[in-house]
Amino acid sequence: MGINLKVNFFLVALIKSISGIRGTIGGVPGENLSPLDIVKFTAAYGSIILENNKSATVVLGRDGRISGAMVRDLVVSTLSALGINVIDLGLSTTPTVEIAVTMEKAAGGIILTASHNPREWNALKLLNEKGEFISAETGARVLELASQSAFQFASVDKLGSVTTADYLQKHIDAILTYPLINREAIAARKFKVVVDAVNSTGAIYVPALLKALGVESVTVLNEEVNGRFAHNPEPLPEHLTQLSAEVVRQKADFGIAVDPDVDRLAFVCEDGSMFGEEYTLVAVADYILRHRKGNTVSNMSSTKALKEITIKHGGEYFPSAVGEVNVVARMKEVNAVIEGKVTVASSYPIFIMDAMR
Repeated sequence: MGINLKVNFFLVALIKSISGIRGTIGGVPGENLSPLDIVKFTAAYGSIILENNKSATVVLGRDGRISGAMVRDLVVSTLSALGINVIDLGLSTTPTVEIAVTMEKAAGGIILTASHNPREWNALKLLNEKGEFISAETGARVLELASQSAFQFASVDKLGSVTTADYLQKHIDAILTYPLINREAIAARKFKVVVDAVNSTGAIYVPALLKALGVESVTVLNEEVNGRFAHNPEPLPEHLTQLSAEVVRQKADFGIAVDPDVDRLAFVCEDGSMFGEEYTLVAVADYILRHRKGNTVSNMSSTKALKEITIKHGGEYFPSAVGEVNVVARMKEVNAVIEGKVTVASSYPIFIMDAMR
């Protein structure tokens, strides 16, 4: 997603793109995600934020990675040095930070997570004032400013403030008040669920959400939030054998796996088999479109199943270029009620519904 300035993914451990910067912690600046790279990229992003708002606030959150606290300290200090106020959500999720940006009327947000990459990696995901990933144009400017290192920092009496906030309950409340969420029906089913939290913030957020929905029987695997991922954190079938086995052993109704920043998920059926990304996408779309007529969008790596279910419900399907920023833009353009992003060569979907934005 974006234009990679480093093209050999296997030999180079720092990848700069219009959607953010990611790499392995340590090593030589410019070749790995070193403290210098973190500061430069943060300063570039913050400088662009200040162009439109001289008293800006940025929301920050992180997943459970080993390097998370260190990266957070660098990002917070850099933003504060620019004169930007920071609202630090601490251990959080990507969707939670996105929601917090709009709730706080912030000028932007940064999520410290390398998504499904291994524990050696970390990254800065950059958001605009709408809680969406920055545009290609803004991303290109961030890259340019970071390469020039031409920053103007604030004087001592104009440093930004740093406050903390816990958005767990606010995020859950937003879900519970969504019109198509039927907590009573969910609670009545008395589901038994197993969750693989892969030693990150899913261990905090997913069980809390399930309990709020009335699911009392929840078992969490890999629940210690220490960033030492018990398995490859990309939720593919070959990485979820422990979850599948535990679902069968406990005779659970289903299993849930998430990635470290909890913006991707996979479902496991009661027999231990994977439900599959296309089934998940179509099942969710079928439910939404039954109650809210409208159009849908998905990236071009998806199959035609979403198109067929959309037409069945009287809507129109529109394809989008790969990349969440592209899918969201297409969704707005065609007034879609749901979009599905099925990541290439993976087994998990990402959903965005207009009322949750």
